[in-house]
Amino acid sequence: MTDTDEIRPQSTLPAFLTLFTSTGTLICCALPALLVSLGAGAVMAGLIEAVPQITWLGKNKALVFAFAGALLLASGAWQWHARSLPCPADKAQAAACARARKVSWIVWGLSVALYVIGAFFAFFAAALFY
Repeated sequence: MTDTDEIRPQSTLPAFLTLFTSTGTLICCALPALLVSLGAGAVMAGLIEAVPQITWLGKNKALVFAFAGALLLASGAWQWHARSLPCPADKAQAAACARARKVSWIVWGLSVALYVIGAFFAFFAAALFY
């Protein structure tokens, strides 16, 4: 195998990490707002009793959003850099490489959407609706 045939696997790990942190922003901010606005305050109280760490996320939402935003930026930069890296010469591996890149961009886009939704409920919804 020569250097040009070397397989350079494109990791989707950064995209999935950003999805995880973006989901954390939803849990801290959008989920409580949604449950309370639907009149499910008792469900929210039960959720806080079952998972008390949710209150920590809500109290430290600026830190949560800063961390998630930094991961989103790093992941986007990682993927932007990886977009021009060569895929393997083998057809099956090249197809898998292209599919992994596409899935990675989809997951990253979903992460950004979740982040924006969480940020809206965390920082702007109260000012607009109350």
